Amino acid sequence: MKLRLLAVVCCLVLAGCAAPAPAAPSPSPDGDRLGVENGYAATDELAVDPSDGLNESELDAVVARTMARVEVIRGLEFRETVPVEVISREEYLNGSSRDTTVDTAAERAREQRYEAAMLVGEDRTVGGAFAEIYGGSVLGYYSSSSDQIVIVSGNETPTVDRTTLAHELVHALQDQQLSLLGGAAGPDERMAQTGVVEGDASYVEARYEERCGEQWDCIDRPASSSAGGIADRNLGLYLTVYAPYSEGPTFVHHTYRAGGWAAVNDLYVRPPRSSEQLIHPPDYPADRPASVIVPDRSTAAFERASPTTLGEATLFAMLWQQRAIDRGTLSNDPGPYSAYNYSHPATAGWGGDTLVPYFGEEGDGYVLKTRWESERDARQFARAYRGLLTESLNATAEGEGVYRVSEGSFADAFRVTREGRTVRIVNAPTFDALDEVHDPA
Repeated sequence: MKLRLLAVVCCLVLAGCAAPAPAAPSPSPDGDRLGVENGYAATDELAVDPSDGLNESELDAVVARTMARVEVIRGLEFRETVPVEVISREEYLNGSSRDTTVDTAAERAREQRYEAAMLVGEDRTVGGAFAEIYGGSVLGYYSSSSDQIVIVSGNETPTVDRTTLAHELVHALQDQQLSLLGGAAGPDERMAQTGVVEGDASYVEARYEERCGEQWDCIDRPASSSAGGIADRNLGLYLTVYAPYSEGPTFVHHTYRAGGWAAVNDLYVRPPRSSEQLIHPPDYPADRPASVIVPDRSTAAFERASPTTLGEATLFAMLWQQRAIDRGTLSNDPGPYSAYNYSHPATAGWGGDTLVPYFGEEGDGYVLKTRWESERDARQFARAYRGLLTESLNATAEGEGVYRVSEGSFADAFRVTREGRTVRIVNAPTFDALDEVHDPA
């Protein structure tokens, strides 16, 4: 299920009041063809006023014309009409998973991943943090299991937002003609794949908007119907969710300029392997993430869990959330079709990383080993991370490279070491447990 988030999306909703009837569809002597869907052509004008809502026939006309327009931009034909279902935000919240318990080893490891990223501390669960972001922000999604678009309505007079509809229709077109991807080795690779899927849809959405007014007659966009803002939520965690939506369109634009839609289609066969490639399009496909091995040097007091990867985008969000880098850089010089800039000198030299969670009876820990393109890159990251500990988390130095955070949701012991292009971070619940998680000898 592809989710659309607050501040970057609007919603398609069904109205309950009458409006002028839509214009008659254009004739299609050749039957179904590119740029014509259910008798409506991309250039047709519709006598529809979305301000007072749309009845069923008007909604069908808007959906058909939008499908035709998506075909014209994307160069692919829909194989079948895409149903659109509208639900209230209450229905969405009642139907979505709100389970915030941590029962399994996999869930426990996920808690450590986001704690290692300094995005979700020990005072809350990852599930609860994500529920706060998604609950009032999701405005619509395409469901591949039911082959339909579901729109979440929060307005008393639901209306259609043309960009949200176009975006979600691209997902349906991807599902019918290409792929929604899958089978990623870990969260960072999954983020990169999502960047292709969401970047393609957002790129088409942006090019759709560019044609409105001059080339196409477009219905007006309504005010947002979201349940609220994200100012009071975890913005760093939000950045990890939003990275594919921000960096994906620029990545797809770069690919399109190099080889047209055929090259974009090839991304579904050979997608990027890391968020680093998503953030830096010229690095695709040659600059693949390095294999980073973390040998097990733990004692019997800690149980080793399956390794995973944080990736450049998450490391950037970590430093940004904890104010270890200038927050203003996020909005400085974003790529074309991107909202933000996830590239920063402290993380831009990322070459690979491996995070290994460790479970203990008295508390959990982890080892994060990062590999950088140069020693200079490694020094910049290590300097920023140490600043995160001492300035943002008020850590005290307990020895060479060893720190103690005494208060707050990230209260733990840390050991930070750099060897050439490698930076290793060891975390444990106490200073004495650092060697039990990972013996430096």
